[in-house]
Amino acid sequence: MATITFYGAAQQVTGSCYLLESPAIGRILLECGMRQGGDAVERIQKETFEFNPVKIDAVILSHGHLDHSGLLPKLVNQGFAGPIYCSRATKGLLRILLEDSFGLYERDLEYKNRRRVRKGLKLLVAEYSKKDVKKVIAQCEPIQYNVEAQVTTDLRLCFHDAGHILGSAIVELVLTEDGKDKRLVFSGDLGNKDSALMNDPATLTQADLLMMEGTYGNRNHKDMDNTLQELSAILKSTWQRGGNVMIPSFAVGRTQEILFHLGCLYHQGELDNWAVFLDSPMAIEVTQVYDNWLHIMDNKDVRCLTDAGRESLQEFIPTLRFSQTTEESRAINRIESGAIIIAGSGMCTGGRIRHHFKHRIWHDSNTIIFIGFQAQGTLGRLLVDGAKRVKMYGKEFAVRAGIETLGGFSAHAGQTELIEWARNFNPVPRLILIHGEATALQALSAKLQLDHGIASEIPAQGERIEF
Repeated sequence: MATITFYGAAQQVTGSCYLLESPAIGRILLECGMRQGGDAVERIQKETFEFNPVKIDAVILSHGHLDHSGLLPKLVNQGFAGPIYCSRATKGLLRILLEDSFGLYERDLEYKNRRRVRKGLKLLVAEYSKKDVKKVIAQCEPIQYNVEAQVTTDLRLCFHDAGHILGSAIVELVLTEDGKDKRLVFSGDLGNKDSALMNDPATLTQADLLMMEGTYGNRNHKDMDNTLQELSAILKSTWQRGGNVMIPSFAVGRTQEILFHLGCLYHQGELDNWAVFLDSPMAIEVTQVYDNWLHIMDNKDVRCLTDAGRESLQEFIPTLRFSQTTEESRAINRIESGAIIIAGSGMCTGGRIRHHFKHRIWHDSNTIIFIGFQAQGTLGRLLVDGAKRVKMYGKEFAVRAGIETLGGFSAHAGQTELIEWARNFNPVPRLILIHGEATALQALSAKLQLDHGIASEIPAQGERIEF
């Protein structure tokens, strides 16, 4: 009998990690994500695996976001040596994301150790190294969409386009036990159908067990037309106040989407004289990767680029400037007004966006626009929830900048889209809801039952089910 244990993203959004075990196939880990929020060094130092990494036979990765992949280097450091199955585009993004994550971790660890030396405390030892990051990439085995791969004698794997970010996949597994096939479908993160550049999530119809995300299980997003009108209005209002706009953005997915829509506004004559800054070396590199994969993206959006005489997101906005170096980033803070600053991290847990907050969050002429989900415990969530004062760099700052949330830019399916996707399965499979805060999953579960007669389960952290 196969079992699944929910080690992460169970009644929470970050840290996706699920262990599939069976005598027939061994131990297969679905995702190996990092929990987000709080101090990065403390978080990584405290993260422990509730299983032996040496005994994991393979990892299956739905996509590259760090809340799904960020602990792979630590897993390798502790002895995992098996294959990591992912899409080709995910492997390309994974190198960028994990190298950047390690660079931030290494820098913050060095800073903490300098302080510990002065206090006479024992130095913290790094949980993984750059060599471990390289091992992760070397262990990746890319698989194309819609092409079945034999993971083991008794386990077949197929990836389908999830429409979330470049390379994101719905995972379909067929496990053979005692001569019978069992089909497990894991949604990964399902995309928002209004997302720019991404295709709609693939439709699947057969499963014995369905594990579906519910990040936005309790609400729907505004449609894209209304969202773009709201964005345009926010930009006009901030321009009239003589301010600047700060957009915390994930380097993969959200950044490319907001660049696309700002480019559309520019070519419609609605971007005024804004100077647009992409202040993230990682996001710049990821955008270059996106340019290489435009041929597999949503045709109508790629056609918009072509019609504007551009074949690249990087060239779509003539006023776009890249800030690679720390000096270039600092120079942005000398601009008094008229700057749109896109920088990481998306949940404001670190990165350059916090430096821009330090210089501008206390002035009411400025605006912060959130375009992605903000998890509990993050600075972004505090701001979205209306905090009047926040602490950064050991100092307290008044929050006087306007705080706006544009949910239409979300990379996740809303409640209605999740339900429509789940209803494609016939007969109805056993449904497990994951990757959502408890309130969101409970709302989704109730809606499925009351409106469609579909029962679902919401496992707790560490819970194990038989499959």
